[in-house]
Amino acid sequence: MGKVLRVNLTKGKIKEETIPEEVLRNWIGGRGLGVYIMLKEVDPKVDPLSPDNKAIVLTGPLVGVLGVPSSGRWCSVTKSPLTNTIHDSHCGGKFGPELKFAGVDAIIIEGAAKEPVYLWIHDGKAELRSAKHLWGLDVHTTTDMIKEELAKEIGKDEADKIKVACIGPAGENLVKYAAIMSDYNRAAGRGGHGAVWGSKKLKAIAVRGHMKVPVADEAKLKDAIAKAMEKIKKSPVTSESLPTYGTAVLVNIINQHGILPTRNFQTGVFPEADKISGETLAKTLLDKELVKEEICWGCPIGCARGTRVTTPPWTGEGGGPEYETIWAFGAQTGTSNLEAITKANYLCNELGLDTISMGHTIGTLMELAEKGKVPKEKLRGLRVEWGSEEAIVELTWRTAYRSGIGNDLAEGALRLAEKYGAPELAMVVRGQELPAYDPRGAQGHGLAYATSNRGGCHVRAYMISPEVLGVPELIDRFSTEGKAKLVKHFQDVFAVIDSLVVCLFTCFAIWAEEYAALLSAVTGWNYTVEDIEKIGERIWNAERAFNVLAFGDGRKYDTLPKRLLEEPMPEGPAKGYVVKLDEMLEEYYKLRGWIDGRPTRAKLEALGLDWVAKKLEKAGLLPS
Repeated sequence: MGKVLRVNLTKGKIKEETIPEEVLRNWIGGRGLGVYIMLKEVDPKVDPLSPDNKAIVLTGPLVGVLGVPSSGRWCSVTKSPLTNTIHDSHCGGKFGPELKFAGVDAIIIEGAAKEPVYLWIHDGKAELRSAKHLWGLDVHTTTDMIKEELAKEIGKDEADKIKVACIGPAGENLVKYAAIMSDYNRAAGRGGHGAVWGSKKLKAIAVRGHMKVPVADEAKLKDAIAKAMEKIKKSPVTSESLPTYGTAVLVNIINQHGILPTRNFQTGVFPEADKISGETLAKTLLDKELVKEEICWGCPIGCARGTRVTTPPWTGEGGGPEYETIWAFGAQTGTSNLEAITKANYLCNELGLDTISMGHTIGTLMELAEKGKVPKEKLRGLRVEWGSEEAIVELTWRTAYRSGIGNDLAEGALRLAEKYGAPELAMVVRGQELPAYDPRGAQGHGLAYATSNRGGCHVRAYMISPEVLGVPELIDRFSTEGKAKLVKHFQDVFAVIDSLVVCLFTCFAIWAEEYAALLSAVTGWNYTVEDIEKIGERIWNAERAFNVLAFGDGRKYDTLPKRLLEEPMPEGPAKGYVVKLDEMLEEYYKLRGWIDGRPTRAKLEALGLDWVAKKLEKAGLLPS
């Protein structure tokens, strides 16, 4: 690991660089290396959609290493136009390994092109090419046209193996939650990374390579893989539930616990949940051949879904929908038609939209409309109300093209709710729409939401695992005791998983010990469990420091929507509960070594972040 392409779009220049070993040892790759580069090179106050922001595409040391479970991923790091925070977004499929096979570990994209371009990387050689003929096209068409174009140079058989990451119309139109799509249906979705590419006029990156990822100790790696795989095969989550029903297996489980957010988090119970469940999806829409195409490189779990809808007007085929998508277009909007939900998912893939934010924001609009906040002329006759199948599909189109009310939806739930005079209806943290778990019935998950550096997110610390699924063991989901310590631990280890860059689903079966063994074998550097935890803590503090420098991030932002803090759950197994955030937050700060949500000099210096402490001190933001 260490070869970087620095792509200056303003000048149209590309140069190769090498990352020092010490940096890689301390930051690993992926998310960790991304925040390091951003802190070193980007003013945290930068306008996310200006040429001065940078978009970084990263792999990790385990990506593309044969046999390492679920190592077919890549990572994007930038400053988010949705949240104005440091932001990383992750993507599966096959693009990440192909980038490694092409001899590249990371790409730093800076400046902005005058006209649309795409980057072509082939066995270590890189060049920028015109994408004027691709601008305006959807994700699938863009991918096909790039392959057809390059087939004239390298032959059809080779071109068929090219992997493409690109943006669709949503990214071009600077939708604040536009995704970068790869392998047709895979999304680096959250936070608007696609809009950052769009602002830079970068349409796509195409890669093809034949190089083998180097491994320091093959024998040690073989042993580490065997131990990890043994646990993955024994876990009922990774060996049974996810392969059989995909992530949508959670629909009924979460609903039965009374925490499936319904009608914009007004309740946690959706009576028609089974109609949109993973079990129903498997019986009605799953296509086994498409499933094979969708499974990520090197994945022994195989949670991917490939579906086909044959009922008009929702006909189509493609990847997904996943649990979060089904929730966002389903329970969040009061919709129980799985075919309509799946059609909205296909459109998000083709137009380049984050499905969580898209469906969630439509739900916000529906509550605004229900409360009479949206003038009818704004809707152009569209029936925007709970359960409106046509609305979830039509509004997805309108958002990608910023047409009519779609222009408001494109700004995200918070700005939408503020514009129509009801900011309290925005179920967001740091401006990012909350995902598919109501934390009133999972206290630790509520703390994880509130303290997430990238805004509302379930994968900074997936507390649903111990609080609901019982992995590694079941704990009292309604209690606040001990949650601060567990959330911090999860956050730190997850930061390392995101830096390796491997799939978070592996953590249902393996943990820090196995990740340390895999990393040590591949790099030749000896990592302990303690090293893993310290690196994760370093990454978390660096991200928090970036946000503090950006807008004084601290206690003010470590919060949740008032609905979740003050309105008791009205029904179901979580009835009567709110998130008791104050009972957990101060303990969390103490464990982090922070004051009012900001890292102290002592904590930063202990993590080798003296240079970050100096930045905070210079800005007058270092707590005394």
